[in-house]
Amino acid sequence: MRKVFLSAIHWHHSRTLVVQDRPMHIDALYAGKPAPFGPRGAPSSIRKTPRDSLTVYTHGTAEDEQGNKKLHGGPEKVLHHFSLASYATLREHFPEVDFARGSIGENLTVPGMHDDAIYIGDVWQLGEVQVQVSAPRAPCNKISHRYGVKNLDRFVGSAGITGWYYRVITPGQIKVGDAVRRLSRETDTVSVQALMRCVYNKTDTESARRYAQLAVLDDEWREKCERVASRQT
Repeated sequence: MRKVFLSAIHWHHSRTLVVQDRPMHIDALYAGKPAPFGPRGAPSSIRKTPRDSLTVYTHGTAEDEQGNKKLHGGPEKVLHHFSLASYATLREHFPEVDFARGSIGENLTVPGMHDDAIYIGDVWQLGEVQVQVSAPRAPCNKISHRYGVKNLDRFVGSAGITGWYYRVITPGQIKVGDAVRRLSRETDTVSVQALMRCVYNKTDTESARRYAQLAVLDDEWREKCERVASRQT
């Protein structure tokens, strides 16, 4: 019997599933240590190097550290996943810039996974590690400094191609080449891309009001949606 893998599409109120014929695997893993970065020399780990494996705990990984622990890391932001397709979008809009894989600060890439098809609350199996999508990555000016492109962080946020964070359900080790599969999806949820665009662009008050009611959102992103919903149109 042929094994199939599941993915899905945009905002929904039921468990809409699409059969995916091609299995998915971890393409690359990255980790880094804090180092002076940007015009002020603030500590940052946005520059990471390839790793064959990562040891994943519920509070972080053994190999990766954060420069600013107030904004990065912790149990809600253990791993940052960035889409390979988003690198293609960046190259299309900024062809003069070298957007190398692993250069935006992510911990892993998996071909076939993108912000518009990943939903808050999705539970995924990454090798022996089980994770849950917790929130989009909120873009900061370090992205602009990383590539020397003014306001690149604003483009990434507005386009909804920030990538997403995982919280860890089952710790363990993940390795390059490990199989990736989705285990479950919440009934009422929103895609990472739709949520990011709504909060960042601040124009869709109706969607923001709807998203703010989702139980799957954490307090931080619920409050962001509530602020957008309260704006005068």
